[in-house]
Amino acid sequence: MGETVAAIQHARSAVVADSNKDRLAATSDALALAGFTVRPAPDHAALVRHVQEQSPSVVVAESSLAHGLRSPGVPVLLILEAQDCVDLKEVESWRIADYVLSPVRPGELVHRVETLIGRAKERARSRSEIEALRESLRNVSAAVRETNEPQLIADHVVRGFGQALGVDHVWFATFRDERVPSIRAQWNAPGLPMLPARLGDSENIIADVANKLWAEADVLAVTDHRDDPDSIIARELRTWSHELHPVSTVLLPVGEGASAMGIILLSTVREPHDWTRPEIALMQHVAGNVAHGLIQGHLISAQQRVLHQLRQLDKAKTDFLATVNHELRTPLTSITAYLDMIQDGSGGPVPEGIGKMLDVIARNSTRLRKLIEDMLTVSMQDGSNLDLKPVDIAKLLHVVVATLRPLADSRHVSVSVTEGTEDIEVTADEAKLEQVFTNIVANAIKFTPEGGRVGITSSVSSSEHGGLALVRVADNGLGIPEHDLPHIFTRFYRASNATSAAVPGSGLGLAIAHDIISRHMGRLLLDSTLGSGTTVSVELPVGGP
Repeated sequence: MGETVAAIQHARSAVVADSNKDRLAATSDALALAGFTVRPAPDHAALVRHVQEQSPSVVVAESSLAHGLRSPGVPVLLILEAQDCVDLKEVESWRIADYVLSPVRPGELVHRVETLIGRAKERARSRSEIEALRESLRNVSAAVRETNEPQLIADHVVRGFGQALGVDHVWFATFRDERVPSIRAQWNAPGLPMLPARLGDSENIIADVANKLWAEADVLAVTDHRDDPDSIIARELRTWSHELHPVSTVLLPVGEGASAMGIILLSTVREPHDWTRPEIALMQHVAGNVAHGLIQGHLISAQQRVLHQLRQLDKAKTDFLATVNHELRTPLTSITAYLDMIQDGSGGPVPEGIGKMLDVIARNSTRLRKLIEDMLTVSMQDGSNLDLKPVDIAKLLHVVVATLRPLADSRHVSVSVTEGTEDIEVTADEAKLEQVFTNIVANAIKFTPEGGRVGITSSVSSSEHGGLALVRVADNGLGIPEHDLPHIFTRFYRASNATSAAVPGSGLGLAIAHDIISRHMGRLLLDSTLGSGTTVSVELPVGGP
């Protein structure tokens, strides 16, 4: 035990700076008798040197020699004459400092030095605790920021506050507020009962307190309820929970904008807790992160619910289209089969007038079958896979034009194909590309008046991502009104002049083409001038999607 005391005493050191030799000696002797290792300094230079080299426990200095001492990092005791003036800003920069008037008694000197050292140790301990608390609550904030789930945010907060601050109960609840969902969370020290899940009849009073605190950017901190057991907050807490007998309490509002949206209760039931300003400031910082996280999480959850509902609606629509297509196709197959038999004369000769009627039925049956096929394509588009293989673009375009030649001839529209200087082969789904170009060219023919022209060109170019095949279909037809252009690839959307001109169609052709080209990682572009015509451009990566 004696060796330990001696070691502690030897570990304590002091730098004494004084231009008065007698006072320097007296001060040094007094501190040496108290167990300090003393380094005397007769001038300012020696004082600075000893402080830098020795890292003493304390500095005792004549006021004039201490002047200009920059952040010594240790407590400073000034020895003043009655007429001396002190630079208060400089003294404050030393953090821990005191003074004595000369002449000073040895006992008072040692007492002042011991007090300063004690204050320095307490300050260091307090700073260490605050830094540890800051690190713990920084982890809580990090956990809050890593999730968008409101309940998980609340759980992180109550557990983090309880463990970091060493309290007995932490309870969190949101009020009735459209910005956040209804949330309850609590953490209780081992062996202590749980608190009520809801505020009950106390909610209005607690909410009023929280809003007042939020407006004042403050918290309600009670060090010891036993000093005022009949305070309003003490009575409300007892009314709210018969299990809670608080000794110390903090009510911390959680808010955003003009009002609080929730409250965090921290309480001890065994020992009082002296809530410090650094603790409260750190808790308020975390509460700010909680408010932001809850609002963001609530918005994201709402968006996810809407997205889920939209997906369900889209699936229901797709299922409905598939069912309707099946129900329409079955009777249409019977109608067209019997129609073909009648037109072939299987039931006997067909009078000329009746034959014309049958031709109208046949045309509209074909139109209905095309509509059913388009609807079926739409319903299956998202889930079908691409059958990729090499496709000769020029050959495919000639097949499309040959198929649509009767339609063009019936409308007296010329259709021409101009091939590029080199063969173009892309990796793609041939059947789907044929559907794309059939829809585009058929649209061009339908929207071009008699005597008009539809020109098809193909070429290949290079890009930073590889070769690009480009096919352009240009007509000199009706064109598309400017206000319709942003919606032209929307399913079932038809340009206003198509409806007024009674051009037949379902509004699905370009939408289907756009979907197919997008799945091939290509682009479908449209340039149109009302009254002058339309050019549709298809860009496809040569190497495939």
